[in-house]
Amino acid sequence: MAGTRLKSATWSFVAFVRNTRTGEEWVEVVGGRPGDSKTRSFRPEQVYPPRKQRSRGHAAASLADAPQLPLC
Repeated sequence: MAGTRLKSATWSFVAFVRNTRTGEEWVEVVGGRPGDSKTRSFRPEQVYPPRKQRSRGHAAASLADAPQLPLC
């Protein structure tokens, strides 16, 4: 999917949405490249936690596979 993996993009969480009638789920975020304020929606399986530059050894699980909440 074009535009979902921008190296210089940063996204901030806005909402987790579930359509009770259809069962569809998505995550709404805002951000993009520096200076942008675009609103985007992604399926939970497209959302991954941020990785540190040095951790290239293994792929992180998506939000759909391993839900996480920040503790701070």
